[in-house]
Amino acid sequence: MKSNRLTYRVRARNALFSEPITRAGGEKNSLLVPTYQALKGITESIYFKPSIMWIVERARVMNPIKTEVKGIRPVKYSGGNDLSFYNYLCDVEYQVEVRFVFNENRPELKEDWNENKHFFIAKRSLERGGRRDIFLGTRECQGYVEPCEFGSGAGYYDTTESMEFGLQYHSIVYADENAQAQRTVKFWKPKMEKGVITFVPPELCPIERLISANSIKTFTVGTDFQSVEREFVPAGGQ
Repeated sequence: MKSNRLTYRVRARNALFSEPITRAGGEKNSLLVPTYQALKGITESIYFKPSIMWIVERARVMNPIKTEVKGIRPVKYSGGNDLSFYNYLCDVEYQVEVRFVFNENRPELKEDWNENKHFFIAKRSLERGGRRDIFLGTRECQGYVEPCEFGSGAGYYDTTESMEFGLQYHSIVYADENAQAQRTVKFWKPKMEKGVITFVPPELCPIERLISANSIKTFTVGTDFQSVEREFVPAGGQ
């Protein structure tokens, strides 16, 4: 059996999906729905390998969209503390569907393009709550993941025909994720239909901005790693 698709449930007490441009004054205000990049980061916390790239396909909003403001005392760069107000999403839960493709911009890792191996390792990592800490937008918003069937259970917006959220941040495409070796930021206009947001891939976003041109770090056998696993790792393996 071959597959490259995972569905999982992620939940947290708070979430803060924001853009750096909105943080200039020290305040942070969350977007109302998760960004593509935030969900990709959560998926990479479950399982990451440089030989594959995760693509977020859909997200289902399960709970009503609510916000709360908290007073925060962040550390100032010049020393001491400051007083800021952060606007968080509260009591969030999402169902997410993702898939992976091989990163063809890293031909030195071609021997690691084993679909079965990566799928089953990712599946086991998801069943154990991920390989790294899960957080939603910022480090203080700790989250939890578990497997689920996409579309199962009742969602708050199941009967809401359509909701639009205007222009917002989508993702960052890094140098090793495109043939031009460029780092670009993407923007789009998300639309939720009956609680489900269907994401467009980064290359189809209508607006993009070039950040910089970077060289791609290459991995060398014997220097950066000893060998590439060819075989399928059986259930229960590490």
